[in-house]
Amino acid sequence: MNTELFIAKRLIWDKEKKKNISNPIVTIAIIGITLGLTIMIISVAIVTGFKNEIRNKVIGFGSHIQIINYDTKTSYEKIPIKKNQTFYPGIDTIKGIKHIQVFATKAGIMKTNIDIQGIVLKGIGSDFDWTFFNNNIIDGKNFIVNDTLRTNKVLISKYIASLLKLKVGDDFAMYFVQDPPRIRRFTIEGIYDTSLEELDKIFILGDIAHIQKLNNWSENEISGFEILINDFKDLDKMTQIVYDIIGYRFNENGSILRIINIKNKYPQIFDWMELQDMNVWIILILMLLVTGFNMVSGLLILILERTNMIGILKAMGTNNWSIRKIFLFQSGFLIGKGLFWGNLIGITLCLLQYYFGIFKLEPASYYVTTVPINLKFFLIVLLNIGTLIITILMLILPSYIISKISPAKTIKFN
Repeated sequence: MNTELFIAKRLIWDKEKKKNISNPIVTIAIIGITLGLTIMIISVAIVTGFKNEIRNKVIGFGSHIQIINYDTKTSYEKIPIKKNQTFYPGIDTIKGIKHIQVFATKAGIMKTNIDIQGIVLKGIGSDFDWTFFNNNIIDGKNFIVNDTLRTNKVLISKYIASLLKLKVGDDFAMYFVQDPPRIRRFTIEGIYDTSLEELDKIFILGDIAHIQKLNNWSENEISGFEILINDFKDLDKMTQIVYDIIGYRFNENGSILRIINIKNKYPQIFDWMELQDMNVWIILILMLLVTGFNMVSGLLILILERTNMIGILKAMGTNNWSIRKIFLFQSGFLIGKGLFWGNLIGITLCLLQYYFGIFKLEPASYYVTTVPINLKFFLIVLLNIGTLIITILMLILPSYIISKISPAKTIKFN
């Protein structure tokens, strides 16, 4: 039998403990642990959810990895490369790579009877993965791209549609500044809304054949390839794998292929998201400190209240460490009680927000319409284990006060 644990259990389930002076202080300590863990769970769920939402939206517009012409100088007017590469489309059979698709981009000006707007036409082929945009279409539908028949249908954002007062089924003209200037008319097949205004106000989706025709390219010429991978955490590794396969490969015309991933393409967005991790660490450290000091206060009160018992145990030959273990076991139970309620409240609040979107946000400022939630079982377990271990470690030093208690001064006789 573990004597220390046995005594700790008797103290925990003591029927008279409600009359003890320590009871309200211990209750406050438990409430502190509960609130601390609740805030930690909510903070981690919101920040990781926010990062996932923004990251997935940026990837939806530009994929994880792009293969383009090395000599491309501007963001949207790219020097063409050949479509019939040896790695296309077979590269998607490599473990970790989900899909590869062709694309082309061209800057232009949308014009209605009363308004104009500068945009970028992103040309897509029949191999385009519609998953991301299908999840964000709010009106109409996507369109079918056929390799043999060019379509004039396009997908535009809610931002552009509101700005130019357009709706599904409307026609509009797009002007391309080149020599000679060109004009194309398109029909809106669908409207999407990602709430990522930085990109929503720029991109519309159309048939890649239009860009090939406007640039006098052949059907075998494109701006580049987009590669989607299975796990964003493997981005650097998969970028290196793609580079090892393609490297700085020369085309027939002497141009070189270049590999660029989404973090390199939009460094300002990903650097900004990395800063959010610092906020989480600050919150976690502050909450752990508050939790630890709450329990230190509670432990000291428990020890002072049981000085008579400590004196008796010492008189019976119990060493200081054994007595300290009794109070550490008792504290561990109280911490566990706080963790239980913290998990219950924190997870419940997160689930309510996840399924009902109670708390709204301004998309123009936060790029999402509701507070995003990302509940991961692994992260919750880590928070619980970390809180338990760190709090117990913080209690070891204060428990040293037990060694200073003298049996002769604490034992009282009736």
